[in-house]
Amino acid sequence: MKGHDVYITGVGYHPFGRFPDTSLKMLAATAALAALDDAGIGIGGIDAAFCANAYSGLLNGQESIRGETWLRGIGLGTTPVMNVENACASGSTAVHLASMAIASGNYDTVLVVGAEKMFVNDTNRTLAALANSADTEVMGNIGMQFSAVDAIRVREMMEEEDVGAEAFEWITMKNHSHAVSNPIAQYRKPISMEQVRASRMIADPIRLLMCSAISDGAAAVVLSRKPGRGGVRIRASALTSSPWRLGSDVPGPTIAANKAYAQAGIEAKDLDLAEVHDAVSPAELMHYRELGLCGPGEVAAFVADKASAIGGRMPVNTSGGLNSRGHPVGATGVAQLIELTLQLRGDAGERQVTGARLAMAHNSGGWVGEDPAVSAVHILEKTS
Repeated sequence: MKGHDVYITGVGYHPFGRFPDTSLKMLAATAALAALDDAGIGIGGIDAAFCANAYSGLLNGQESIRGETWLRGIGLGTTPVMNVENACASGSTAVHLASMAIASGNYDTVLVVGAEKMFVNDTNRTLAALANSADTEVMGNIGMQFSAVDAIRVREMMEEEDVGAEAFEWITMKNHSHAVSNPIAQYRKPISMEQVRASRMIADPIRLLMCSAISDGAAAVVLSRKPGRGGVRIRASALTSSPWRLGSDVPGPTIAANKAYAQAGIEAKDLDLAEVHDAVSPAELMHYRELGLCGPGEVAAFVADKASAIGGRMPVNTSGGLNSRGHPVGATGVAQLIELTLQLRGDAGERQVTGARLAMAHNSGGWVGEDPAVSAVHILEKTS
């Protein structure tokens, strides 16, 4: 990135799951305080805060000043708070903005908090809120939901890459096994390919256990101009909106990834691991080629080699991904960076990727035209 270096110096979270008696304020405050504690600073050491959330207005009744309400209770006063809403990429967008704020020299230390409370005792209400992250005028008129869009994209990939249900079942099993040792994760029990195969069909070929979970949860990071603990630097931060497909078939995630690789001066082959946006687990396979982790036509071989499992040549979603870690929308992009920070510090425990020094997070949100409405890619590196 241009300007001053930006480091992740603290990480914190509230576990993802179902917490009916815990308010959104409490989820966010828990994550924020944990990140400050990990960074070894108090609330007075923060120059600004960026707070990410997508659905509090629709689900919890709080609009406009969400971050101010979250942080006031932990003593944040007079410090500027900026609220960020950008669908499922709200958290990564907040990190992007915070990174730019530090790189510009305007702030030295910034807190980023992403939080979402999605369990409201009415699943249909939550699903309706999620559906609003598409172009409602278009999607509503043709009666399509995200599951149908995902199913169409997955079927196209099945034809192009010669992959099928067994590959999707393995990816789902793989990510659940990764999540077993992740204290953030909503689902921490291994599942078998047979269990995935037996689960209810949602939109062919996507089954219930392949879908990301509705979650409550929060994640926070402290960003600073000084290295702090672990020496984890944000080497690239790229954001793109849905492209016009006029004479080009390059998808949004590829555009964002190429921007990030150019910023960092690296190629995809230089990465040691990645976190990708698997809103449905088969989407992980699409992202392999979109992000350059393997070439077109190579997805089946990449899966057959188990390259994306811990111990493989390119571990993907060591956290368990959205599918197993959970998907409290505003927190997802921040949680990805927590996982990568822990990996680069060497603090990931049983899911540690040996010798990890360079890692990528890809987070997408919403849907416009033929692409995610927004795609974000961050590249982190261990500098010490």
